[in-house]
Amino acid sequence: MSATTLKPHQKELFGHPIGLYILFFTEMWERFSYYGMRAILVIYMIAQANHKDGAGLGWTELEALKLYGWYVMLVYVVSIPGGIIADRYLGQKKAVMIGAFILVLGHGTLAIESSWAFLTGLGLIILGVGMLKPNISTMVGGLYAKGDIRRDKGFSIFYIGINLGSLLATSVIGLIVAKWGWHAGFGTAGVAMLFGLIVYIWGQKYITHVGNKPTKQSKENDVSLVKIFSNIFNSPIHLVIFIALLAFSLYAGFTFEGVDHWGYGALFIFLSFVVALMMMIFKSLETQVEKDRFLVVLLSFFLVIVFWGAFEQAGGLMSIYTEQKTDRMLLGYLIPTPMFQGLNAGFIILFAVAIANFWAKRKLKNKEASSLFKMATGTIIMGLGFVFMVFAAKEYGIKGHSGMQWLVLAYLFHTIGELCSSPVSLSFVTKLAPAKYASLMMGLYFAATGLGGKVAGILGESAGDLGEYTIFSGITIFTVIFGLLVIALLKPLKRLTHGAEDNEVEMHNDETEGFELAD
Repeated sequence: MSATTLKPHQKELFGHPIGLYILFFTEMWERFSYYGMRAILVIYMIAQANHKDGAGLGWTELEALKLYGWYVMLVYVVSIPGGIIADRYLGQKKAVMIGAFILVLGHGTLAIESSWAFLTGLGLIILGVGMLKPNISTMVGGLYAKGDIRRDKGFSIFYIGINLGSLLATSVIGLIVAKWGWHAGFGTAGVAMLFGLIVYIWGQKYITHVGNKPTKQSKENDVSLVKIFSNIFNSPIHLVIFIALLAFSLYAGFTFEGVDHWGYGALFIFLSFVVALMMMIFKSLETQVEKDRFLVVLLSFFLVIVFWGAFEQAGGLMSIYTEQKTDRMLLGYLIPTPMFQGLNAGFIILFAVAIANFWAKRKLKNKEASSLFKMATGTIIMGLGFVFMVFAAKEYGIKGHSGMQWLVLAYLFHTIGELCSSPVSLSFVTKLAPAKYASLMMGLYFAATGLGGKVAGILGESAGDLGEYTIFSGITIFTVIFGLLVIALLKPLKRLTHGAEDNEVEMHNDETEGFELAD
């Protein structure tokens, strides 16, 4: 077929479908809007009416970090119903369109200077990300036929867009807020998402073959959540465990001290259903190999929670610390707080290929390079980044301020840890999850990431009583010990995977493929 007779969705650019670049720029602007808003969210909440960047909400640090934890958790947890709605009813293409539109409304609402607009805007953003995030990545995979060796590199290109959007946002939003105020920053995020929506609408002709509405046959082949969960009533033991968990959740949640006790009640109930679901999936698995691998996947979720529980301090406690206790003057210029969060994206772009090549060379030399080892190592390295925040807190106690170098070093270690851990964790789930539950396990992976965000908020809240020095030290100690424990158990854990990664062949060259650059 000649180039002139190719349909738009069959055309390529630089060896990849043009649809990849449509999704690249859609996601880039979506991540610009998300990370731009995230960079100023907490410091806007704690800013007073007479703040230099305009009137903030005047909340306490505790209140701000509470909301931040709930927000980050829900953004990811809502990806579960977002993926289910797309898989069962709308198709990924329409779900992304709806999600992008809701995000434009959400960021636009945040630009309104009114108390009602703040929580309304956050709620819309949670819904929008939940519809867009799990489905746009699925569409990237759908651009390539099964077995197409370009797929991994296509994902690498796509994830560069994520980090480019993050880097641009954290570089620009702080300057806009400093000159025109908070709501101008929120409005800029809305404009960026509008750009993403326009790109997506314009490029529909290049993605006509992916993400379409599911057919009746595909629905019948899906494993229904209702069908899985109904099996619990056929097992008296599992039913008793579920009822006991549910009763405890209701008691613990609604007797929890604090204004957000209702939130914890809902969270504990949700976790009860998740535990029951895991029991029923385990029971339904037909072979011991599937059951063993399933247990290892569940363990990897604990690594995910621990990692993101520490890493997400960037938008919470570390953001507050940067704003209030860091000397940000450089050559007579005050560096805006949001710019420091851009260090993560900048370091990813600089070091992603080098880190990927390191692991590829290590595997070629037959040295330990399994997914669990990478995830545990990444958790340890990321945790060691908080050593520099300990130094910063100690310097603040002596001088009344701390230097920027501690933040730069902390973000450097956090990024190296992320590049070791985050890229492989999602891939690891796809390798070990039972095929008929693959989509469901992917949703649970995002839920684990969201729970890590909630843990980050809880840790940040504790700083009010314990102090930053104690929190940063505690994160360092716990992450290092937890990572070392996983490494110590590596041999028996790898036996439970039954060689899921033994037959992998990694192509090593100067353009190492297959690494993801951000979540």
